[in-house]
Amino acid sequence: MGMVLRAAVLLSSLLHCSAFLELSGPSEIKGVWKDSITLPCTYVPVEDLVQQTLTWTVVHDKGSGTFFRRDSSGDHVLLSEYRDRVSISKDAPGNVSLLIMSLEISDRGTYTCQVTWRDSNNSLIAKEIATNLEVVKVAATKPIIRAGEPGLTLPAGASTSLTCEASGSPPISYRWFRSDPAGTAELLSSGAELAWPSLRPSDSGTYFCEAENRAGAGAVQRSDAVQLTVTEKTQTEVVSRGTSAISQTPWGPTTAADLPITATTSDSGVGYPGKNETIRDFQRTGLSLYLVILIAVVCGAVVFLVISLILCLRKPKDAQAYDVKFHNSRAAAPSSTVLYEEPLPSTENHYVMELGENKVSEEVNKNVSDCVANPQESEYEVGDAS
Repeated sequence: MGMVLRAAVLLSSLLHCSAFLELSGPSEIKGVWKDSITLPCTYVPVEDLVQQTLTWTVVHDKGSGTFFRRDSSGDHVLLSEYRDRVSISKDAPGNVSLLIMSLEISDRGTYTCQVTWRDSNNSLIAKEIATNLEVVKVAATKPIIRAGEPGLTLPAGASTSLTCEASGSPPISYRWFRSDPAGTAELLSSGAELAWPSLRPSDSGTYFCEAENRAGAGAVQRSDAVQLTVTEKTQTEVVSRGTSAISQTPWGPTTAADLPITATTSDSGVGYPGKNETIRDFQRTGLSLYLVILIAVVCGAVVFLVISLILCLRKPKDAQAYDVKFHNSRAAAPSSTVLYEEPLPSTENHYVMELGENKVSEEVNKNVSDCVANPQESEYEVGDAS
């Protein structure tokens, strides 16, 4: 009797757990060739049940078999055709959905998800669900142009981009064109995005894109055209005047009041007369206005002093020339047989200061005659004649 009751309790618990463990997922799903798809397979986790194994099997034209298995040792891809193309998330308990990337036509078939749990009585419970996968080729749809957040009207110098988006079997190729007033289209680039790092007024115009893929049998889809407008920068005048802001520089504190006014004009060169160039900003050099003025004053004083010294050292052109002559004469003793002669105690000095150049020759002649008459006489002349 006890054995019967125990079996009844065990059967009741299994039926109770089995009622909560139901796998859910669609019976049919359609995927796009060369795209990715997820085959849903989910359940609600139960506290007393622990997932033991998970398997995915397939039945298609190439055959059938288990191609994915998860157990206590990890995930295993058993068929080479699915290697590096299938995965299952590990971060969401109860979600064992299968992701298949880069779908091929040969991937269509019936896929079965099977999960096995172990309960507290060490019994195993298994559930499974089958999904039929159809893989189709989809031609590229008509693309849509999406502009950046600033919109389609922007000032010169701004950056923006246009993105071409289309759906269909990848890969989808894109091309960008610009229409001119004559109605012809100019090819700009190949790619989903057309970007401008710095807009110019000449970039204004009408743009459109085309999308194409292999599934469309060469059919090209063209988007609606959009008008991009680039406006010139408006003329502004930025005035910087100091209040109480003080900045420290290597030359001392500098207040914002020391800074000059800065005028800004438009790119076209139109601005206030005489202000087409930005006034030098002393804040860039770190020099205060007072220090610049002090340096200028010191430099001016040095230049003035040098000029004054040069003028003082120059001799006037009309200055008179004077000759200063020194004569040292002594009486000559008569010749005798004695070879040594004592100098006379009396010495006569003559200082002659004469004006002009007209008396130089006369004095020279006189000195020459004196030297011939008295060879013992010494004469010194110091003269400066200009």
